[in-house]
Formats: sequence, C-alpha cells, structure tokens
Amino acid sequence: MKKTWLLGFGFFSISIGWSLYNGFVPFFLENYLASTALIGFLMTIDNYIALFLQPYIGQRSDRTNTTYGRRMPYLLVGIPLAALFFALIPFHNSLLTLIIFMLCMNLSMAIFRSPTIALMPDITPEYQRTKANGIINFMGGVGAILAFSVGSYLFSVNESTPFLAVSVIFLVALWVLYKNIIERRDALFYSVTTAPKLSYKSELNRPTIILLAAIFFWFIAIQGMEALFTLYGVSELGLTKTASAFSLAFFSLSFVLSAIPSGLLGAKYGKKRMIIIGIMGLIFVFLLLTTVQTVLFLRILLFAGGVFWACININAYPYIVSTGSEHSYGTRTGLYYLVSSLSAIISPPILGVFIDLFGFGILFYAAAGSMVVALVCMLKVKKSDKHIGFER
Repeated sequence: MKKTWLLGFGFFSISIGWSLYNGFVPFFLENYLASTALIGFLMTIDNYIALFLQPYIGQRSDRTNTTYGRRMPYLLVGIPLAALFFALIPFHNSLLTLIIFMLCMNLSMAIFRSPTIALMPDITPEYQRTKANGIINFMGGVGAILAFSVGSYLFSVNESTPFLAVSVIFLVALWVLYKNIIERRDALFYSVTTAPKLSYKSELNRPTIILLAAIFFWFIAIQGMEALFTLYGVSELGLTKTASAFSLAFFSLSFVLSAIPSGLLGAKYGKKRMIIIGIMGLIFVFLLLTTVQTVLFLRILLFAGGVFWACININAYPYIVSTGSEHSYGTRTGLYYLVSSLSAIISPPILGVFIDLFGFGILFYAAAGSMVVALVCMLKVKKSDKHIGFER
C-alpha cells in the first residue's frame, strides 16, 4: 500500500495538470477565437491523441525492457517534456504558439499516461487492485480539487504561476516514482518479453469486448451529463450559472470521498458486483433527477450519483486488466483510455442532438438509457471466463 500511495502521487500530478489545463487554457484561446465550438474542439485534442497514441504506447511498454524497467522509460521521457510545455503555455505570444504548446503538451502527456497507470497492476496483487485504484483515484480527485481552488487563486495573482507550479509538481512526482518504484524489484511478473508482438485481435477476447462496450456506454452517460449539466440547470431548472456549476461539484466531491471505500468493497464483494450495483444506482438517480423540484434534492441526488459512479469507475480498470494476462497490462490500459476518449468525443454532440430535438428534459432519460445498455453488457460478461472466473 505504501508504493500505491507513492504511485498515486503520479496520478495526482496527472489529474492536477489536466484539471488546470481544462479550467484555464480556454481563457487563453478566448483571446484569439470567437467561436466556442472551435475552442471546444481544440480543448479535446487530448482525446483525439488518446485514440491513436495511448493504445500504441501502452502496448509498446508491455514489450519494453531496459535497465530502468518497462514503464519507467516512458515516464522519464514524457514527464519532463510535459512539464516544459505546460510551463510554456501561459507565455505564448500568438494563437499559433499557443496551439503548438498545447499540442506538444498533449503528446508528451500521452507518452507517459498509460505506462503510469499500468504500473498499478504491475506492482499490485490482483486481490488488492480495487483498493489500489481507489487510492489512486482519491489522489487524482484531491489534485482536481486543488487545481480549481488553489489554482484559481494563483491564476488570479498571475496567470503563469499555477502552470509553473504544476510543472514543478510533475518533476517532483517523477523523482518520487523514480526513487521509490524499481520495476525489476517491485513488479510481480517482471520478465523480458520475447513473445511475438501482442495483437489486438488476440487481446480482444469476448469478455474484454463486452466489458469495453459497457465502459463505452457508461462513459457516454457520464461524459455527456457532465458536459451539458450546467446548461441543463440553467435552462430546465432555472438555476444561475454559478448555482448550476456548484451543484455539479457535489457529484465530483462524493466520487472522491467514495473512491477508497469503493475499492475496499470491490475487493471484498467482487468487482463485477460493485460495478453492477453502481450502474443500477445511477440509472435510479438519473430517473429521479428528471423529477427534481428543489436545489436541495438536486444536490442530494448528485451526491448519491457520485457514490454510485465511484462503485463503477474504481472497479472498472482493475476488471479490464483481469481479463488478460500479466503481459498485456499496458495494452489493456491503452484500450481502456481509447474507449473512454472515444465516448468523451462523441457523447456531448450525441446528447446535444437529443436535446435539440426534445429539449433539455431528455438529458437524464438519455443518460439513464445509456446506463441500461451498459448494464446489459455487464450482465453478459460471463464469470466463468478463465481470467475472471474468481469474480463474485
């Protein structure tokens, strides 16, 4: 668990970086662009990169063998580059240089994101992975909270200060991981990979495909809901923009608070069982949200929704890596991010079309419908599969 907390510091740096990036880079773009749609497109560059680069990097790290290990070389290259370009973003002097710094930062983050996450199953026994994932996501949530609280204050003082601070955090996180996690000593199954290159065809067994489909549909619901909720609160519930955004914070806060307990419950009662409980709970919450009349009830439901989302999200990644061998953790990490990134790209436009056709009242019905499809997929993941037969 000590090494899990240390690895969580790596995820903390990733999360605080992305949160600060998503929160404040749009203000820089707004100085040059009048189109919100174009700003939104530029802010999703990371998802497009993840579609193509993250699966490749993840698979590549499975087959890497150096004196530093399999994953660490990608951290040693990617993190310093990300820190450099992240620090340069507020010092842009034109739209072109801003986009160049953004693109280089996103490419650098893609180099080490999958290998960093793949370190968790590398050094953690299977029965402890949900606990570890809970700790890692808790650290990530703390990073996001700090980005929006302390980061907002620093941004008000000087626009470059939070970016420079996060760049330092990147480098400190790299030093902590490099000094404390030695793959050849700490990895459970570390060995030189001499087998032929892993193929996605062989990795995409039936349980994996069905589970990836479930992941896709529950991210469709969550990504779309989070992207459009503030508009829903203003248009459908009559809230102010501030009250609507603050209400959504209850969802994020409860997720952070529930991250570690969800991991503990997943270890005790089984990952699949907790995921199914989370999906069913969110379906119920989404349907209840269509009946909301008061802000208090809205925030209570969103808080409950964050708890159920933690049951799903904390147990999902350990579950997807359990459907393959120990030599494919990086590959499966890349596939996980590919599916979640694809849903992040297409979910807001799809739900936006439904809203254009039927009004904002359709938002949570559509989210619940997507969760129902995810539930059907999860129920089809057979527990008798050889890799996940121990699941309860």
